[in-house]
Amino acid sequence: MANEDALPDPARVVIRRRIEWVDTDAAGIYHWTTVFRLAEAAEAALHTALGFSRETFGASPRVAVSVSFSKSLHFNDTVDMSLAVEAIGRTSLTYRLRLVSEGEEVAEGSLTVAFIDRSTGRAAPWPAPIREQLATAGLVEESFL
Repeated sequence: MANEDALPDPARVVIRRRIEWVDTDAAGIYHWTTVFRLAEAAEAALHTALGFSRETFGASPRVAVSVSFSKSLHFNDTVDMSLAVEAIGRTSLTYRLRLVSEGEEVAEGSLTVAFIDRSTGRAAPWPAPIREQLATAGLVEESFL
């Protein structure tokens, strides 16, 4: 994405979670897949808070994931998962992920998803109202019913 295509105030959310026992391996260290589970929880929180989760869930498969790890986490550690829209293409978007515990970054990466037409399973353009919110919503609060 070129500088002139920079997003004005991209949608982003931070969720706080605790590393659960099920998130750890036999050595008691969090499993690498936990980052992706937390990223998906943050994505769900973002889409729910913005009011379009019914339109996007089941219609936004993952097409690329990447994470670099810098610190181990253990059972009961508290973490903040930050997920921010980094780029929006015609049919895909990339999120920037950042996992922080006790003020230290423990993992960072990206997640790219495509938007599809559920009836055909093929890539489709992001609906204009959703695209606009993803580009401009800024920091949103995680909401619960």
